[in-house]
Amino acid sequence: MRDNGRVTDWASYWRAGDRPLEAMHAHFERHVYHRHSHETYSFGVTESGAQAFTCRGAARTSAAGMVMAFNPDDPHDGQAALPAGFTYRMVHIGPQLIADVLRDTADRPTGLPLFAEPVLDDTVLADTLHHLHGTLGESRLAQDEAVHAAVRALVRRGSTRPARTRYLPVEVKRARDLLDAACAEDLRADDLAEAAGCSRFALHRAFVAAYGLAPSDYQRQLRLRAARRLLVDGHTPAEAAASAGFADQSHLTRWFKRYYGLTPGRFLTANMPQ
Repeated sequence: MRDNGRVTDWASYWRAGDRPLEAMHAHFERHVYHRHSHETYSFGVTESGAQAFTCRGAARTSAAGMVMAFNPDDPHDGQAALPAGFTYRMVHIGPQLIADVLRDTADRPTGLPLFAEPVLDDTVLADTLHHLHGTLGESRLAQDEAVHAAVRALVRRGSTRPARTRYLPVEVKRARDLLDAACAEDLRADDLAEAAGCSRFALHRAFVAAYGLAPSDYQRQLRLRAARRLLVDGHTPAEAAASAGFADQSHLTRWFKRYYGLTPGRFLTANMPQ
């Protein structure tokens, strides 16, 4: 994005081809993230400026040198807290990769870790994430060593306890199961309420309380995740949009950027040159 010839927003992405590991390096002044969550653990370090976001019912700010730590399915949004924007690096690590690393650790915790604080003021973790980011263009061995070191440091210094299984009211579970099974279909609020066995209002309130997202946002996120998988499997953005339930490619592109900070085309050519 440009303002009087000056680039205000940019983003570079990197994606491993054989394991759940992705990374982003970006600067945003105008971009506003729609409330969303990731299937992965997501760890970031703010390099300059400050990012404001809401997570776990509170307003948060990550300033230069601070670390962000999101658990899988932790809803959050994000935007610049200062006119000059913010520059940050983010690493997304799948739960299975986290589990594999911890399985090889002598002092491994029981179960997957939980990060209770979304913002950590920890220079050691910030340096560790910077190092991990720097190895992503190097050999697989260097990447593996950096991932293992980063996960161990993050768990040791930032996690509090194993993640607990989320309790879901039966009404929410029924609605979620319908959304999961038919995310590309044009479901109505009445369809969800009928599946849940309660009123639309009661379901909406219970769903937001359980997930931090409205059912429509949850459905859109499922569609975006499906589109990402289709893109990785070699489908074009137009094909991914149609299969995942979006009206057209432009509809997918608009929401893809609001959730992930880059377009589907940029995601496809991910190589993070910066």
